[in-house]
Amino acid sequence: MRAMHPHQHDIAIAPDDIDFMGHVNNAVYLNWVQEAVVAYWEKIAPAEDVARHLWVALKHEITYRRPAFLEDDIVATVVAERVEGARALFRTFIKRGEDVLAEVKSTWCSLDASTMRPMRIARDVSRRFLPE
Repeated sequence: MRAMHPHQHDIAIAPDDIDFMGHVNNAVYLNWVQEAVVAYWEKIAPAEDVARHLWVALKHEITYRRPAFLEDDIVATVVAERVEGARALFRTFIKRGEDVLAEVKSTWCSLDASTMRPMRIARDVSRRFLPE
């Protein structure tokens, strides 16, 4: 299955994101990925599903390609690659213009907001992210 609609998420770099080497600290990228994936879910999923589901990250695999700096305009592009039961695989590209700064493959688990237990993503919801 291929992604229907990649989600573009603008990133704001804060002075506290800069490390002793003068560029964005690698750990900050995880916050950006979390913000971008959750924003994607909130944009695409119906409001009732957004209220019923919480997301927790199970795994992140980050490939860093170039550093980011305080004055950079950064955009994260999120693509849903697969949904299986309560799990979803997303790929996030963090870019400055056409330059890919980092590529992140992440696996997330959907939780029922009231029980905090894994909750399957309904087929009609997953179709909003992935075509049949």
